[in-house]
Amino acid sequence: MTQSPPGRRPRAALAMSPDAAAAVLDAESLAALAEVCDLSGPPVLDDLTTPGARAVLAGTELLVTGWGCPPLDAAVLESAPLLRAVVHTAGSVRGHVTDACWERGIEVSSAAAANAVPVAEYTLAMILLTGKHVLESAHAYRTSRTRPDRLRTPRSVGNHRRTVGILSASLIGRRVIGLLRPHDIDVLLYDPYVTDEEVRELGVRRVGLAELFRACDTVSVHTPLLPATRGLVSRELIGSMRPGAVLVNTARGAVVDQDALTDAAVAGRIRAVLDVTDPEPLPPEHPLWSCENVLVTPHVAGALGNEWRRLADCAVAEAQRWAAGAGFRHPVRREGLAFLA
Repeated sequence: MTQSPPGRRPRAALAMSPDAAAAVLDAESLAALAEVCDLSGPPVLDDLTTPGARAVLAGTELLVTGWGCPPLDAAVLESAPLLRAVVHTAGSVRGHVTDACWERGIEVSSAAAANAVPVAEYTLAMILLTGKHVLESAHAYRTSRTRPDRLRTPRSVGNHRRTVGILSASLIGRRVIGLLRPHDIDVLLYDPYVTDEEVRELGVRRVGLAELFRACDTVSVHTPLLPATRGLVSRELIGSMRPGAVLVNTARGAVVDQDALTDAAVAGRIRAVLDVTDPEPLPPEHPLWSCENVLVTPHVAGALGNEWRRLADCAVAEAQRWAAGAGFRHPVRREGLAFLA
């Protein structure tokens, strides 16, 4: 382990876009960070190749990163001979933590667990709202401006004993499972990497991928985008979903065969809630924009507004632990990258 010796404030720098720094790290968060780290130098580095950035990096032991951080490649690390740890104020570190970081033995932490909270909350809300057909009934109410006969509501409407499928027991997937627990909902899980003990602890029923899509009223996608998961939600799987079933995607757009999803949604076979698409945003003429049984949101499930404070608090706590020699609570390890977003 290469933590900072206890009792000494490590030299730290911020590496992210100025907008990300202003959004995530307010004055109180910066003050808390400064209590455990020496934050001397320019407030934010968004270009690590300038003479000024190199001068700061030369003495930096801990780098606090965020959205817009440039890649920490071999050339950058050459300018940072003392760098021993990276604390990321967002989720995925794939965009900036390179092989050179792992080869140097740099410790890495991420606020992915903190960012999982609002994503799981969004997912739960969408599962329950679509179960009640809220979007459809709101549209019909706005159009007719008369109250429908509630006693003629189809039995397909409602959340009592619905079946929800979770695709991947990721950080977010596990949190969604926990949030679903108080509800009268049957939860199925597909994840080839979870153990039988984990399945028992989660309180779900493990099924195969085909059964997940065939048996569920709602399928919620939480798998990271990897070469093996690109297009994982295939035309065949989408075609096997129950009529009126819902696909919720808060993971990555490319995990889903978007053409197949579009065909099924436009035909009225299934419904969808898409916080991510491929690409983002969709082209202006894309049919999903005008599809009344599809809700497309602009990647808002993750931390926004006052939720950014949770990310900052996580980063400050990680910096504090590392400076005290306690190690990270949320470490990111090279061997685990294949299973992370």
